[in-house]
Amino acid sequence: MKYLLALTFCFYASISAITQEMKPEETKVWDPEPAVITPGMNGSAPSDAIVLFDGKSLDGWVDKDGGPSKWKLEDGAMVAQKGAGDIITKHKFESAQIHIEWRTPAKVEGESQGRGNSGIFLQGVYELQVLDSYNNRTYSNGQAGSIYKQTMPLANASKGPGEWQTYDIIYHAPTFNSGHEYKTHPTITVFHNGVLIQDHTKIQGTTPYIGPPKVNQHGKGPLKLQDHGNPTAFRNIWIREL
Repeated sequence: MKYLLALTFCFYASISAITQEMKPEETKVWDPEPAVITPGMNGSAPSDAIVLFDGKSLDGWVDKDGGPSKWKLEDGAMVAQKGAGDIITKHKFESAQIHIEWRTPAKVEGESQGRGNSGIFLQGVYELQVLDSYNNRTYSNGQAGSIYKQTMPLANASKGPGEWQTYDIIYHAPTFNSGHEYKTHPTITVFHNGVLIQDHTKIQGTTPYIGPPKVNQHGKGPLKLQDHGNPTAFRNIWIREL
């Protein structure tokens, strides 16, 4: 034991001696210099972001078959219409920072999964649940902020029906060893109305309603918004590719 203590003392003494001999300049990094980005204000897009929806046009979106979106443009938001189908961005991405604002109907109809249901699919594959979870009990891995049918949120930070809410997302795309095996899993961090609800969460695979997750190899993909029969609205959607 004394021998180990002596070795430890000698090690830290050596480190201390080396540090004392160094100059401050030896640990300063000047190149490369981080890019200058002008931040947005109150959730607006920073200068290097790609704006996916600006409240004025649905030109950047199509239905799942590539045709024009059938969602309604209303007061700077796009609103899901029952039977209109899911919509996807023309832009495809991998790892990204994403900002999106959403609102469930002010008039409460239904309960559990029948209240303000929609979803945000990263790369068109992995669903981050959108739901009116304000005083609305449902299964925990299906409430707002869950990785659907996989990981419940760390907290329920939901605002009331009819109020605008925000998701700020950091998403890292997967890599693959083969068609049905990840080399690195996709991961996601989510802030819901400024509250951390997913903390570098490992996504296990697809997010189906029935059955376990599956791994299916894919490349770049769109952002997909789900039509689940409820008039859920979205606005101010932008992305920064990482």
